[in-house]
Amino acid sequence: MKVIYAFLFFFFPFIFFAQEYKVSGIIVDENNVPVAYANVLILQQVESEYVNFKGVSTNEEGVFLFESITQGNYQIKASFLGLKTETIDLNLFKDENFSITLKEDTEDLDEVTINIKRPTLKKEVDRLVFNVESTALSEGNMLEMLRSTPGVLVLNNTIQIKNTTPTVYINDRKVHLSDDELTQLLEGSSAQNIKSIEVITNPPAKYDAESGAVLNIVMDKNLITGYRGTLFANYTQGVFPRYNAGMSNFYKTEKINVFANYSYTQNKINRESNEDINFLDNGGDIVEKWNTKTKRNIWSKTHNLNLNLDYFINDSNTLSFSANTLFLPYFKYLTLGETQVNDNQNSAIYNFDTNNQSKDKKHNFGFDLDYIHEFSKSKLSINAHYTTYDYNRKQDVLSQYFNASEIPNSAFKTKANQNTDIITTQLDYELTLNETSSFSTGIKSSFINTESDINHFQVNSSGDVFDPELSDAFHYDEDIFAGYISYQKNWKKLQLSTGVRLEQTTIEGKSPITNEISKQDYFKWFPTFNLSYDVSENTSVYLNYKRSVERPIYQDLNPFKYFLNDNTVVTGNPNLKPAFIDHIVIGTSLNNAIYIEAYYNYGEDRFLELPIQDNEENQFIFMPTNLDRTIEYGFDFNAYFNVTKNWFVSFSTSFYNVEDKANFNTVTLQKDTWSNYSLISNDFSFLKDNSLTANFIMYYIGKNQQGFQEIDSRVASDLAIKKSIFNKKAAISLSASDLFNSQDFSITSKYLNQNNSRFFNQDNRYIKLGFSYKFGNTILKTNQRNKEREELNRLEK
Repeated sequence: MKVIYAFLFFFFPFIFFAQEYKVSGIIVDENNVPVAYANVLILQQVESEYVNFKGVSTNEEGVFLFESITQGNYQIKASFLGLKTETIDLNLFKDENFSITLKEDTEDLDEVTINIKRPTLKKEVDRLVFNVESTALSEGNMLEMLRSTPGVLVLNNTIQIKNTTPTVYINDRKVHLSDDELTQLLEGSSAQNIKSIEVITNPPAKYDAESGAVLNIVMDKNLITGYRGTLFANYTQGVFPRYNAGMSNFYKTEKINVFANYSYTQNKINRESNEDINFLDNGGDIVEKWNTKTKRNIWSKTHNLNLNLDYFINDSNTLSFSANTLFLPYFKYLTLGETQVNDNQNSAIYNFDTNNQSKDKKHNFGFDLDYIHEFSKSKLSINAHYTTYDYNRKQDVLSQYFNASEIPNSAFKTKANQNTDIITTQLDYELTLNETSSFSTGIKSSFINTESDINHFQVNSSGDVFDPELSDAFHYDEDIFAGYISYQKNWKKLQLSTGVRLEQTTIEGKSPITNEISKQDYFKWFPTFNLSYDVSENTSVYLNYKRSVERPIYQDLNPFKYFLNDNTVVTGNPNLKPAFIDHIVIGTSLNNAIYIEAYYNYGEDRFLELPIQDNEENQFIFMPTNLDRTIEYGFDFNAYFNVTKNWFVSFSTSFYNVEDKANFNTVTLQKDTWSNYSLISNDFSFLKDNSLTANFIMYYIGKNQQGFQEIDSRVASDLAIKKSIFNKKAAISLSASDLFNSQDFSITSKYLNQNNSRFFNQDNRYIKLGFSYKFGNTILKTNQRNKEREELNRLEK
């Protein structure tokens, strides 16, 4: 029934047809030779101004065609490089056909100057818009562009905004890939097609309530037909070598746009950690001290294929299909641990070694079908989405004990599976009320089903013995129905954006083996409000408010116990509740270059994975836990400016306080910490043609808290250099990460009966060499975009 409802929703009839005509013609030069690939625009007259243009390119015979044009006054503009632009006024009430002659532009130029635009910033009522079209930054790939975007940090293959992970969109469609997969995609996509990057810190109601912050990459529209392709390859040397290569292809005609991208990544990642646990008695005195040195190696081979197909039925109707597929046929995870157990006088009691090996297989296939109908002053968008996600893991664990005759060696195996199906349907309607105001509304439905199971086997001399007590199964169903309305209005000095989103959520988790059932059923509303006032031409003040929700990923709700060794357990929490956050910002903007803000966040039931040491059983358990409340407030300073015409600087710093409160076994615990994070990014361009560019970034994270854990300060640093060659058809790049070896950090937990610390040595120092080559009609813009549903973010990564 859910599938039937979804498709009924998708095919909801809402299309209006008016009297429509065709405008066609041929473009020739003064010698009557057809001009192929000339640009032709048609602009509609609205209140004495020409707006709402549509564009096409002539084919190889110089012919162009506009279909489904309604009656009215229009202007046609035809242009081509080296020829003069011709304009024709048209009162359309029947089909029209023209022959337009473009004359040679005979103006002599004593000197030709190539101007490279500088990137510009614009503060809108709910976002910061970074315009990068035709700038030196557009010569790189999308990931490099994001590294240079004010307020955005790319650190360890993770994109962050203000110390949080945003939801990433391309052309207002979410990207449903993990952090690593997303960086692979962006690294293999040219930035030439980016018009602007929108850092939306207070998203309007059309975005999912789970979108606390949004990063929207806006692609430029294409008016030129033909084929374009890109080849790229990257070699990275960290502790071990890594490889990444791929190819993207784009083809456009008057009726279709096709984009296909394939990439292959082969990684071997090293992780090392040192863990100290002090197990305590009831009086809080240390009984045993455990020190574990762990070395983790991860091997992976990943195939990523993306396809977008647009079919232009006519100028008003577009049908699109897209597929984003990930196939991971090989994922090996090897953990070697050495644990020394001492008494409270540091005398050795015993020690043991653990060999934990896992082999995984995973696929994540997502498909979208979109229909868009454009009216004269409004637009209707309908989307249907389906994702199938399959994950399988086989694990073998062996623990060998030394100097402990009373503790036998142990070995066990597990087999875990997770299958998830997601169906979403969405309808959006946007209406331009007048030149200064607009209205939008929409509805969305989401149906998620996850089936998981784990089988545990004890290994002994007689073979593998099934252990029913450590085996389990889990069925999860989640249904969400949402609707929103949004309104935008601009006065001379005042800008307003407001709206509300309503969501009804029903969740049921069931374990058929234990017959345990957990249910959640709630109806919530999520208002958003943005107000900005221009005090002067260069100064504005603004107020933002938003309520959002954080939903746990499906794996966090799964109650399975996954043993890393005999004493360290990772488990989910089926009773985990969603968190609701209220976010308020008051700020001022100066010259679109300096932004000063004060903010306040209040969160109920914020959750995170806390380590919990069981002092009676000598176990260390990682389990996601809800906190009663989290309050964060602080002050931000951001500045973006050009030091010279070839040196652009982005600087941000934040001083903030985080306070957490929770109840543990009738004991109330409360803790707060002041901290600071600061970021400075420098973009340089060299040589007359700006073909040599460089980016240097440093990021400081002060000592801070997560839950009741203290995290040490650390400094990140990255340097990237890029040189365009072969008339900018190819580029070579060299980058280095963690230049000062200062990104490793410790996490310490000392509260109540918890006394442990962990030091992490990440594989984040590397040197990367890259090469890319563009071929075909390199001035084409692609229709590349990738879609995501918020539900997909919560799949296990």
